[in-house]
Amino acid sequence: MFQILKNEGTVKPALNFNPSGDAAVLDKAIKTKGVDENTIIEVLVKRSNEQRQQIKEAYQKANGKAARTEGVCEQLVDSDARALYEAGEARKGTDCAVFIDILTSRSAIHLRQVFDRYKKYSKVDVAKALDLELKGDIENCLTAVVKCAGSRTAFFAEKLYLAMKGKGTRKHILTRIMVSRSEIDMKRIKEDYKKNYGKTLYQDILDDTAGDYEKILLALCGGEN
Repeated sequence: MFQILKNEGTVKPALNFNPSGDAAVLDKAIKTKGVDENTIIEVLVKRSNEQRQQIKEAYQKANGKAARTEGVCEQLVDSDARALYEAGEARKGTDCAVFIDILTSRSAIHLRQVFDRYKKYSKVDVAKALDLELKGDIENCLTAVVKCAGSRTAFFAEKLYLAMKGKGTRKHILTRIMVSRSEIDMKRIKEDYKKNYGKTLYQDILDDTAGDYEKILLALCGGEN
């Protein structure tokens, strides 16, 4: 999760930050019977991008997992896919700790192969399995990880679409994504947006916003194509 959501945070750096301390808190929360979801969410959402990267490094160092996130190991891919299946669909009740451990400590490229391999063990994909096995904030958080690992630009395109869909506009989401991605991968986000929703991001911004705010968003969008 730390790696995949590297560019997601907008919070200010936490004061008196201790990455080793946060890593220990997360480790304890993950290993707690039933998983302490509130603690995990509380720690991650109140740290900046840079701080989350430091927590990731401290967590991996403490748990000996740094080497497991570099590159892709075929054996580990299969092991992770099987572990996710056995922690959820294959048992009564869900071992949330396994989902959290794998989905938050593997690289995006590794996870994409895990998700593909998961089909060997299950008739549903990982996103559907999460929907069936988990609920609430922990489901939302891990589902975001899965979607972002599968295609980061499609993930942001979906967020932008949902921010403008229906009555009212979720300006904080719209602004955050447009500002943070404008010089990174906006072109690909626009391509995924048009492919998945049948309209251009530029046109939806025109239809859904107005005034100076609209002008700023259109400038960040960088044209209709």
